Amino acid sequence: MGFEVLLKGTNMARLLGGLAVSLRISLISVAISIVLGIVLGILMALKNPVITAVSRVYLEIVRIMPQMVLLFIVYFGTTKALGINLSAETAAVIVFSFWGTAEMADLVRGSLISIPVIQYESSMSLGLSKFQTYRYVIVPQIVRRMIPLSINLITRMIKTTSLVMMIGIVEVLKVGQQIIEANRKASPNAAFGVFLIIFLLYFAACWPISMFAGYLEKKWEN
Repeated sequence: MGFEVLLKGTNMARLLGGLAVSLRISLISVAISIVLGIVLGILMALKNPVITAVSRVYLEIVRIMPQMVLLFIVYFGTTKALGINLSAETAAVIVFSFWGTAEMADLVRGSLISIPVIQYESSMSLGLSKFQTYRYVIVPQIVRRMIPLSINLITRMIKTTSLVMMIGIVEVLKVGQQIIEANRKASPNAAFGVFLIIFLLYFAACWPISMFAGYLEKKWEN
């Protein structure tokens, strides 16, 4: 079944180290995406014609362009075109933050425009200031709608980090391929065991996050 190769030397520790690389890239990217996405989402909700036009182009680029192409453009393109020496991990964080910011901004914008206008008007009629309206009425509703979706973004980003092996980052999938190649003759079936363990590692990383998002959705629906 190929599981025996994981018991040789430090192979299992290497896989765990590769998973740590994937998690580090994804979590840094998510943190950046949340901050920038909230700011951009609020600006998009203002419906300024210039901001709307620019943000629409930005969102379409993110939706249409595959992440792998963006990785190649940032990592290889900027190095040659601009003479900037980026590390592979830095390039990965830039690309995933670029993608995540667009996703988060769209979530924020959607949450803001989904609040009925009457809630703003009712708050004002009760004597609440604009700041108090946002603090006590609007923001709590937005947070409830956004947190589960934001958590789901984390799981998607963790899974998508498997693409970073294409620019030389030794993450969990790359480590798995190295282990398989090193044991091709001694363990011809190593691929099955190694990739099954990689699947389980991704599952162990993402499943608790998905369950937490589902728990929040059910809790806040009541």
